[in-house]
Amino acid sequence: MSLLKYYNIEEVNEDDLLALLNDERIREHLVEHEIFDKIKLRSWVDEKVKLNNVEGCRVRAIEQNDMLIGWCGIQLEGKDYELAIIIGSSHWGVGKRVFNDLMSWAKEIGHKEVVIHLLDSRNEYQFLKKIAKEVSTCRIMQRNFTTYRLAVC
Repeated sequence: MSLLKYYNIEEVNEDDLLALLNDERIREHLVEHEIFDKIKLRSWVDEKVKLNNVEGCRVRAIEQNDMLIGWCGIQLEGKDYELAIIIGSSHWGVGKRVFNDLMSWAKEIGHKEVVIHLLDSRNEYQFLKKIAKEVSTCRIMQRNFTTYRLAVC
């Protein structure tokens, strides 16, 4: 099992990040948005950098074997802190490791609870359902999501 490395999102090579964010397999599980170009990408990165500086938040790029494989973070979404995990399809198997790292960060930061919103294009995650305090559905940006509310222990 190779090591995952996390680093600041603004340090990512723009071409690598464009390829990741515009990947069709990833996009089918996200809220619909325009294809990124370098201008839209710069705006997105600036937004994530600002978010990273908000108390209680942490946004990072994910690297494995010296290759960008995704990004993740603890983001403030309304009144909740949300876990976000976006991983390239060839590395989807590392999602649970990233999740465990995010939960460790949430504990380190001092969160008592976090949420994960998964678009309805995704299958139900039994391991999340088992550990969730509550599972509900919600509508965000005209799409249906399953929300898992998790205690941080």
